[in-house]
Amino acid sequence: MASVTAETPSVRRKPRRTVLLSALAVAVFGVALGLDTTVVSIGSEADQREAEFSPAAFGEEQFPRIRDYVVGNAVPAPVLSEAIDADQRAAADEYGVSAGIGAVIPVRFTGTVGDGSSGVFNVSVDGIPSDRTIRVQTGPAINGTDLRDATGTISFGQFTNQIEYQDAGSGINNAMKADVLQGLDRETLPGRQIEVTGVFKLINPNNWFVTPVALEVR
Repeated sequence: MASVTAETPSVRRKPRRTVLLSALAVAVFGVALGLDTTVVSIGSEADQREAEFSPAAFGEEQFPRIRDYVVGNAVPAPVLSEAIDADQRAAADEYGVSAGIGAVIPVRFTGTVGDGSSGVFNVSVDGIPSDRTIRVQTGPAINGTDLRDATGTISFGQFTNQIEYQDAGSGINNAMKADVLQGLDRETLPGRQIEVTGVFKLINPNNWFVTPVALEVR
């Protein structure tokens, strides 16, 4: 019987020099990559990522400007009331800023606080017809976006989405609360005189829902 001898295939070894050169190339690439990499701390000037929107910071930045605008353009309530009775649309165009349905109008008045609920109080003002209700919201909850819309300079296009746009209004309201309503004793308001400067949206001419930018209890 003939015998068959199996030949074991020879394994070709990579030359030692080639292995060393490959390792050296990897090391050089690593060093070059490290030299070309800059470590950027989050929040530093070199951090170019889009910062997350902060309603609180936005409100603190914007409220002083809004307050100054409202104080500078506030119409005495009796004058505004007469203008609305004469021509509501003309009064809105002359004194207010268009904000979708209705115009946001700055107003000022001194009156006697009446009954209230959940921080919203009726205020009786001389020179205002008895069928025209003026209410002032004093917190703790401040509703609406009238402060945000008061100047006409803050628009939806400045924000990423509708949520940010709404949060901007809340941030401004919260900044107003901290500046104007902090420490206000709401329990003792009924029967007292208050001086108010604020804004309201003119939709129903006989119902003014005022958000203050300044409020003084006499």
